[in-house]
Amino acid sequence: MAHKESAVADEPIDVLFALHDKFNLMDFAGPLEVLTTALHDQSDPASKAFEVTIAGGSPTVISEQGVSVQTQINWKDAKERLNDFDVLVVIGGGTDAVLKSKGEPLDLITAYSELQKSDPTRERTLLSICTGSLFLAQQGILAGLSATTHPDYITKLEILCSQAATRDLGERTDVVDDARYVVNNLRFELGDEDENPYIRRKSDAGRRPSNARKGSISFKGATRRESIARRASMRLGGLRVITSGGVAAGLDATLYLVSVMVTEESANQVAQFMQLTWTKGIVVDGLDV
Repeated sequence: MAHKESAVADEPIDVLFALHDKFNLMDFAGPLEVLTTALHDQSDPASKAFEVTIAGGSPTVISEQGVSVQTQINWKDAKERLNDFDVLVVIGGGTDAVLKSKGEPLDLITAYSELQKSDPTRERTLLSICTGSLFLAQQGILAGLSATTHPDYITKLEILCSQAATRDLGERTDVVDDARYVVNNLRFELGDEDENPYIRRKSDAGRRPSNARKGSISFKGATRRESIARRASMRLGGLRVITSGGVAAGLDATLYLVSVMVTEESANQVAQFMQLTWTKGIVVDGLDV
């Protein structure tokens, strides 16, 4: 596969879904529907924006709802092919067993982040849906970042992040409990705060003040590209990390991903087709060079 500096191009963006045993079916099916519906060219049904690959520990993985999903590659093959993928999607559901056994996709998540740190010239995104963020917390990926998860698991996320910070001597995580999704390491210029309609103007009570920003603007509309040097100096080599709230919030987070990697128009078209009202989340560290 040709080396890509950015996934933003008129070609399919390669996405890897990581499915563990007892995953939540909606966490998987919702984002999958968004991504497979998105088009680069709204007038050309053949211009699909994303190419999806499904990885798991066995040829068939059973969700917590009892539905069997066929995988295309196993964990070993997924690790060997990690450099092929622009996006890694981590699904929630059945998290206790994975955390207890320290099984996959934990190592896969770490390997993807290490890949970005060693090669910051490439744009990569790590998207967790619902309680999938607990896996990111366990692996220390959220150190120094802001993150969210299903409202019922906020406390558990805080505990895992705190334990990881102590274990790795890392920075604390700003856990946000009132957002549909939280984005770190944004890839484009948002403009002045007074001009941008998506500024998040309130600060979370009891937390450090944040310049988090709300909404999304397509990367293609940016007037300046991010420098490789700046990306290399960012956390995790500039890996874009998105965590979403509970279940249906994963749809909002995936629409955001479409808006920044394809176009805002494409995201709005997907939302219209799916009869969704896209609720915007918050964006942190959104300053470009």
